[in-house]
Amino acid sequence: MSMLDKLKGMLKGHEEQASQGIDKAGDFVDQKTQGKYSGQVDTAQEKLKEQLGRTDPGQGQDKPPQP
Repeated sequence: MSMLDKLKGMLKGHEEQASQGIDKAGDFVDQKTQGKYSGQVDTAQEKLKEQLGRTDPGQGQDKPPQP
């Protein structure tokens, strides 16, 4: 079992809290770097949320993935 599988198991049922944590961490990094890497931070946040099986409410689960 990979580390990601273990994390998914621990976070099951707590996706909203995990998403909020990812957002807070990204905001912290943006603050510390004065927004210098905000594009990369945003991409990393999106990838983490995808890996955890959670997308932003505005994206919707029923839309096909973007290329």
